[in-house]
Amino acid sequence: MTEFAAPTITPDPAKGARVAQEDRAHVFHSWSAQAQISPLPIAGASGSHFWDFEGKRYLDFSSQLVNVNIGYQHPKLVAAIQEAAARQCTIAPSFADESRSEAARMIAERAPGSLDKVFFTNGGAEATENAMRMAKLHTGRNKVLTTYRSYHGATAGSIAATGDPRRWANEPGVAGIVHFWGPYPYRSPFHSADAAQECERALQHLRETIMVEGAHTIAAIMLETVVGTNGILVPPEGYLAGVREICDEHGIVYIADEVMAGFGRCGEWFAVDHWGVVPDLICFAKGVNSGYVPLGGVVISAEIAATFDERVFPGGLTYSGHPLACASAVASMRIFDEEGILENVRKVADTVIAPRLAEIADKHPSVGEVRGLGFFWALDLVRDPETREPLVPYNASGPAAAPMTELAAACKAEGLWPFTHFNRTHVVPPCTTTAEEMAEGLDILDRALDVTDRHVTG
Repeated sequence: MTEFAAPTITPDPAKGARVAQEDRAHVFHSWSAQAQISPLPIAGASGSHFWDFEGKRYLDFSSQLVNVNIGYQHPKLVAAIQEAAARQCTIAPSFADESRSEAARMIAERAPGSLDKVFFTNGGAEATENAMRMAKLHTGRNKVLTTYRSYHGATAGSIAATGDPRRWANEPGVAGIVHFWGPYPYRSPFHSADAAQECERALQHLRETIMVEGAHTIAAIMLETVVGTNGILVPPEGYLAGVREICDEHGIVYIADEVMAGFGRCGEWFAVDHWGVVPDLICFAKGVNSGYVPLGGVVISAEIAATFDERVFPGGLTYSGHPLACASAVASMRIFDEEGILENVRKVADTVIAPRLAEIADKHPSVGEVRGLGFFWALDLVRDPETREPLVPYNASGPAAAPMTELAAACKAEGLWPFTHFNRTHVVPPCTTTAEEMAEGLDILDRALDVTDRHVTG
């Protein structure tokens, strides 16, 4: 793999203060009460690290929003964007563009089955939004089923499809979204004894949901292949195959939301490859080019693409398949191949992450469960290992979330930038992170978990 340039970090607190001041004065931040946040000014980044204007360097265990899969400032990817900008900065989606055509071909080659066409978007939310639109038009049906533990984006349709609390303030949303419970063996909604029983009962629950909603009204079932922000929930063996079977039985479109799980995050190009399942539509974004330029899209099966051979698809975006974004995706996929990044994910996961997290779980009573694959892991934190009471309540904020706030602070104090959500901390660094960097970060996390152990009551 590429050795990222060792950064020359020159502290400049005055500039940092100016950046923070201008941010406070003029930037309106997402998912935030504006007066209650103090965004950290960032001076630079390289590889798996970024640093602030005080000169403090952080090992990134969040990949920002689980999207910087190729690491920061990869020299080959930066050069590809520069070359593309010199050649052609932009062209409308209605033209055939070299970078767009090449990106679509390469994505289709990596997709399973007959998924051979790509509709480009600017990000993941627009991908899920348009996938649902395609499914409805293809089937002539109105409903879309998604799970409660899910996040599919923040446009009108995608936030309605989202199951987690970010949906609440956006309600009432678009009609036709129905939520159901997906599998979660550690906190089973079905009172299952093991993963096999969880799979069986979750599929039966889905069948019963379809029965009472009316299969003839359901256009699609949309699932995060591995649930991301809501817990890194790896589906039990047989579940995705069962969903595929149910969809085939009732003529329902199977949409795999791989915005977070795809492009190396789980050690494969697409996470569904772990289970040999072929969806009808795959939504992607984030890791396709690590967010260097905004890009997302939908990979479309031949059958659904044919629906629009003579029928107009009623959707589009000014920047669909933007040349700079597509050029960066082409470069990123080539770098993954040339530098063996998928192999790095698998090797480091097997030799460092999995065994080290098992040790951490054995050591810390606040760690109820460790789960994941590839560079996509979560530690489910508890107050009581026996009852599995979460360390903080569901959707906690303010004082109720204090134990998780303390954990994040302990990590940052030692130069580790964590990803925390509800009662979990996730291990989701860039896919280029080395075994040595991973071990360093897990050692910091190990020490930081002493903070959460103090809140264990069981």
